[in-house]
Amino acid sequence: MAIIINIDVQLAKRKVKASELANYIGITAQNLSILKNGKAKAIRISTLEAICEYLECQPGDILEYRPEEPEIAEEKESKGEQSRLTNNEISTA
Repeated sequence: MAIIINIDVQLAKRKVKASELANYIGITAQNLSILKNGKAKAIRISTLEAICEYLECQPGDILEYRPEEPEIAEEKESKGEQSRLTNNEISTA
């Protein structure tokens, strides 16, 4: 995954429990765990905004970009996966 969600770092800095954050932003503890473990495919801007509001941080404190290893990128291309979004894949909902 190229985008890493570092919620644990911010939770630890502020001595906040994951369950408290989940309750505040209105998602289940299980869904927060999916975000924390990097298994989420997407995050709503409103969810990111609520996380930042509660943790008093910036999106850049939570999100980190890590380029994929060349072998992984080549493997995705060979499977026909696109590395960039097309206009049809961008959602405004």
